[in-house]
Amino acid sequence: MHFTSLIPLAAVASLASAAGSAVVQNHCDSTVYLWSVGGSVGPMQTLNPGASYSEEFYHDPASGGIAIKITDTPNGLYDGSPELIYAYTLDPTNLFYDLSSIFGNAFEGETLAVKSGSPSCPSICWADGISPAGSQVKSCGPDANETLTLCASSC
Repeated sequence: MHFTSLIPLAAVASLASAAGSAVVQNHCDSTVYLWSVGGSVGPMQTLNPGASYSEEFYHDPASGGIAIKITDTPNGLYDGSPELIYAYTLDPTNLFYDLSSIFGNAFEGETLAVKSGSPSCPSICWADGISPAGSQVKSCGPDANETLTLCASSC
């Protein structure tokens, strides 16, 4: 009986130790604001030009996934400002990630690029800050780091 209860615990511990990180780098000339949102909303993070934010990938049991919501105003999550959403879902064998926007395009005219620390993981590029047609959902192993660069120099 105790043996069966240890198996799920071992799987969760294995998942946590193998997880990579979601990174956001602000290469823009202005400050941006982000919130990590799952079953609850995390505290606002302020990213000045040149700053970065990182969180280890994790599975949120309430929502199933995490949305890192980025705006160009301090109250942007609550006032209807355009939001860039860098989202991910982690399971024991895969990481699914994508980029989307709602309420407009906060980074229109800028290059947005999601690139991995692993060459086998697909990248996402919005050359003009607007989503290209089609699905942006990509998948990779759970241990890769995925970096979203705002105002990247290129794709």
